[in-house]
Amino acid sequence: MSVNNKVKVIITNKQKTVKIPTGIRMLVRRCCNAVLQLEKFEGPAEVSVTFTDNKGIKVLNKQYREKDIETDVLSFPMGENGVYDKDMETGAKILGDIVISIEKAKDQAELYGHSLQREVGYLTAHSVLHLLGYDHMENLEKVRMREKEELIMEQLGLSASSSYIIDEDKA
Repeated sequence: MSVNNKVKVIITNKQKTVKIPTGIRMLVRRCCNAVLQLEKFEGPAEVSVTFTDNKGIKVLNKQYREKDIETDVLSFPMGENGVYDKDMETGAKILGDIVISIEKAKDQAELYGHSLQREVGYLTAHSVLHLLGYDHMENLEKVRMREKEELIMEQLGLSASSSYIIDEDKA
């Protein structure tokens, strides 16, 4: 039985660098659902996911985090301490925005020796956990997040390859 009633995932592609493979949008929706189910999130929710390129995410990273480099994903939570704005029409809790550099995801998938689907799935799961208030500044929290991300990847049939290595400088 699903705890979550309905998750509306709004997906926008704002780049032309990498062709979005068939099935990626459905995978992103499945990842969002899987995280909310794992976390026993109650009621309808809304998440916005935008695909961009390295140039686009670099601009956002500089603007919002004062880091003048491209990154793989950025999360912009709309809630705090479990309190979220609601879409007045649908009653859905607005969890926030996720921005994925599909260009960086493609490079990382090649680097780690797994599929683009696996990389995008992982980045989506990671970001939805951020939208729900998880952080990875402390080691214990980082381990908890990693465990949840891997559990979700397994549930979706996207198990990690043995060559997947965490780069501590980028975590």
